[in-house]
Amino acid sequence: MNGTGTAAEDRVFAALANATRREVLRLLRERGPQPVQILADHFDMRRPSLSEHLKVLREAGLVSEQRSGRQRIYRLEAAPLAEVQDWLHPYERFWRDRLKGLGDLLDRMPDDGRP
Repeated sequence: MNGTGTAAEDRVFAALANATRREVLRLLRERGPQPVQILADHFDMRRPSLSEHLKVLREAGLVSEQRSGRQRIYRLEAAPLAEVQDWLHPYERFWRDRLKGLGDLLDRMPDDGRP
């Protein structure tokens, strides 16, 4: 991700903005590929609503779908998440540096809390 906000990048961030879609990704990460019905059992929503979330995740490249007979098996595709991590890395470094500076300041303060 180069900061220009391409359509593909925007789709990934939009997909990640929704709690249901993040939960689907977590389930796929922790439990591996799953049929849509097994995924649907984790949510209090109708299957067509979950299918819409899965469609957004597919279009963002975050999941893939494989048909096995009448079942649709969903699998996590982590490559776009690595791109998000690359985009976030400078912000992580920014906050780490800020917190280190705060830690250094607190270390110089007397233990009784007075300057």
